[in-house]
Amino acid sequence: MRLLNDRVAIITGASKGIGRVMSQMFAREGAKVVCAARSEALVNETAALITSAGGDAVAISADAATENGARAVVDAGVRAFGRVDTLINNAGDGGPTRAVQDYTIDDWYYTVNSCLTSAYLCSRFAVPAMIASGRGAIVNIASMAGRRGLAYRVGYCSAKAGQIGMTYGLALELGRHDITVNAIAPGAVEGDRIDRMIKGQADLRGVDIERMRQTFVERSPLGRMSTADDIAALAVFLCSDHARNISGQCIPVTAGEPA
Repeated sequence: MRLLNDRVAIITGASKGIGRVMSQMFAREGAKVVCAARSEALVNETAALITSAGGDAVAISADAATENGARAVVDAGVRAFGRVDTLINNAGDGGPTRAVQDYTIDDWYYTVNSCLTSAYLCSRFAVPAMIASGRGAIVNIASMAGRRGLAYRVGYCSAKAGQIGMTYGLALELGRHDITVNAIAPGAVEGDRIDRMIKGQADLRGVDIERMRQTFVERSPLGRMSTADDIAALAVFLCSDHARNISGQCIPVTAGEPA
């Protein structure tokens, strides 16, 4: 039996990476998926991958870090499928890897808005639709950087810590509406984003890129990074009936690295 039959799920940042993998996995588990991202071409591609495999999806190109964009994302779900049951706040750019004295105010606003403001706005507009449905699940894709920090990533660490705090607050506020709110805190996840960050860290520290990469792998007792599938599988579980009494949690996915 599929875990998310007939659920309507909004997934932001669905154009690539973890967001695309989650969109496809949610569809395979029976959800009707609203794929949202800024890139029209890429988010349309994600939705097409789902529909060509027999799933149900629509694409919406919008900037979830703006009020109009976040409202448009939620409206797209209601318009296409009549309701919203699930919101995955995955949108966000990691911003630059840069020493704090070189980290500009524009860097700060861009990173915090793309990661944290987008999650707040999408939650703000999705909650009334979930209340109308009689239940809901919100999952914020945070980061271990928001729990333990990471050098040269001040905006990203701050935004992800904010997502975790928002998770705790919303879980307390929304429980009476049978809406669960949880966060997933990945460690290093294979993909383009970690590759860019590792290069930035290596350049700033003056070390070899492969040696820098190895430091991330060595933190894991399992000797590997996590994958987008690992994050997506946990998100599916948290949005299923199996997790109906799990709320207000921040769950690490770190390939065994202590959180």
